[in-house]
Amino acid sequence: MRIFRSVFPLFLLFYCGTISAMTSDSGHFFNSFDHNRIYYEVKGEGSPVVLIHGFTGNSQGWKRGKLYGDLQAHGYQVILIDLRGNGRSDKPHTDSAYAQNAEAKDVMSLLTFLGVKSYAAVGYSRGSIIVSSLLVLDKRIKKAVMGGMGDGYTDPQWPRRIHAYLSIKGDTTFHDVDGMMKYIHSQHFDIESLALQQKWQPSTSPMQLLEVKIPVLIIRGTEDKENGSETALQKMIPGSKLRYVPGDHNTALSNSQFADAVLDFLK
Repeated sequence: MRIFRSVFPLFLLFYCGTISAMTSDSGHFFNSFDHNRIYYEVKGEGSPVVLIHGFTGNSQGWKRGKLYGDLQAHGYQVILIDLRGNGRSDKPHTDSAYAQNAEAKDVMSLLTFLGVKSYAAVGYSRGSIIVSSLLVLDKRIKKAVMGGMGDGYTDPQWPRRIHAYLSIKGDTTFHDVDGMMKYIHSQHFDIESLALQQKWQPSTSPMQLLEVKIPVLIIRGTEDKENGSETALQKMIPGSKLRYVPGDHNTALSNSQFADAVLDFLK
């Protein structure tokens, strides 16, 4: 899937409810904490690393970059997930299906289902926002990588998020998201699900981030101007590290330097 530069950031409850699995042609489904069906894949052996995609993305996008293969080659088990509303997972149309960190709870429910006791997580763009929620919600996470993200999401009234939600609902007055809307309308997305993802997109406050105790790496493309300040975000997370790699918001994820930075951090 092609990502446009002006697109708004593209790119997990310990109680899981009743969980059951069924197989697809290349992965599996499980029933998450609220019984929505979520698609996932597990590849390789070793320490688990969860890869979390961004807005309008899905798990398969990671396979187009170097990180997915490099992690397996270096002895990690890679867990992919289609967050609700995306890919092969269910696309519910109710507010309650997306509120209160439902996407992070999907990831946590999946890891409980798989019997994972500790893990690392890598997110990119909106996936980093979900990783940030995991830092607060899940004690099993031991390392986290947040790619393509600055401090914008820490504001619950982030204008970019609000403009994206209103534009998806039909408002044409916010031209800062024109590129996003052009892309969305060129694809066969579930529009209502996308709107709800933006409406209920979680924010993690600076006070919450101040309590983070695990190692966190922030990776930013040298030409990436999206999503606020990466240096401000680093200051909010005690002991976090910041690395720059070549590229803008659309290209930094796929290059070898991004994969190398993640692998160096995980080691």
